[in-house]
Amino acid sequence: MKDFNYYAPTEVVFGEQSEEQVARLVKKYGGTKVLVHYGGQSAVRSGLLDKVCTLLREGGIEFVMLGGVVPNPRLSLAQEGIALCRKEGVDFILAVGGGSVIDSSKCIAYGVCFEGNVWDIYLGKAEPTSMLPVASVLTIPAAGSEMSEASVITNEDGDVKLGYSNDMSRPKFAIMNPCRTFTLPPYQTAAGVTDMMMHTMERYFSKDDDMDLTTDLAEAVLRRMKTAVFDVLKNPEDYRQRAQIMWGSSIAHNGLTGCGISDDWATHQLEHELSGMFDVTHGAGLAAIWPSWARYTMHENLSRFVRFAVNVMDVPNDFTDPEDTAIKGIEAMERFYHAIGMPINIKELIGRDITDEEIREMTRKCSRDYTATCGCLKVLKAEDMEAIYKMARG
Repeated sequence: MKDFNYYAPTEVVFGEQSEEQVARLVKKYGGTKVLVHYGGQSAVRSGLLDKVCTLLREGGIEFVMLGGVVPNPRLSLAQEGIALCRKEGVDFILAVGGGSVIDSSKCIAYGVCFEGNVWDIYLGKAEPTSMLPVASVLTIPAAGSEMSEASVITNEDGDVKLGYSNDMSRPKFAIMNPCRTFTLPPYQTAAGVTDMMMHTMERYFSKDDDMDLTTDLAEAVLRRMKTAVFDVLKNPEDYRQRAQIMWGSSIAHNGLTGCGISDDWATHQLEHELSGMFDVTHGAGLAAIWPSWARYTMHENLSRFVRFAVNVMDVPNDFTDPEDTAIKGIEAMERFYHAIGMPINIKELIGRDITDEEIREMTRKCSRDYTATCGCLKVLKAEDMEAIYKMARG
């Protein structure tokens, strides 16, 4: 069991009329001129963007707007946002959207207060000392960025996707109205649940398996998300289950399900190269990679995979053959992914066979030109990364 610090300073305002408080909350956290940052799909389609702008205007808060965020948010748009904020004297950034919008907002917030190239922060060449405050009005529960310290940005120059974590980037507040997620397409809903479950699974599969309460909480989140996603795919306006998913997004990535254990994150890092190269949906990419990662690493802590199989995937425990139980748990997860419309290998993800050259290129990028490892349950070297990509090719 590891010693730990738990830090989750974001104020959560949850419920059917929660966005009504946006102007009050911006003022509470010192905002006087706001960048309203958004993508242009869910926020517009649900009417939320217009509602937020009206509420800010009525609250006497000046704002400028920047849309155009796409999945796997781009560095170029963040740089445009940095220039806009500096020109307009923006002192607060409000993300109206999902994880991509929030991540882009965090990148902008770093860049406004940073004299150099903001990409150097993500490359690990520089460390920011300040940033603009960020907050969110959530429309797509998935990434958990509304309460987390992390952000991920894609640099189109070389299709490189990198993440950076710093506690000062945790949003000041997160407004969550489950009604605003009713219009999400089924695929986006399923990919979002896959992402949030993986945020918990990246912490769950650890060699530190003696913090029992954390493990109990993680299993409860995973089981609840499994149930809720089927209900909302059948009935998109099921408020009760949309609420479970929206809150699950935050719980899965605010650090609670990792207290006292070591995080892994290899599946995420391997997937970043998939979405960087092929611009695929992040959650779907995780589903395509995880089964192969699991088979490759399960003997590092076989009892953990057995527990997952039994307690999360409802596999009967064959006490005479723990390896078989673990494998059946992975197979059950694959069936779950297929049942909600997610792929279980790269061929299903991108619609064609991936080439050896593409695998080598992803391996090179993931290993930072063969200088870095990833993972904690099993520390993956470049040859391990390549082996997992090959297992996952389909």
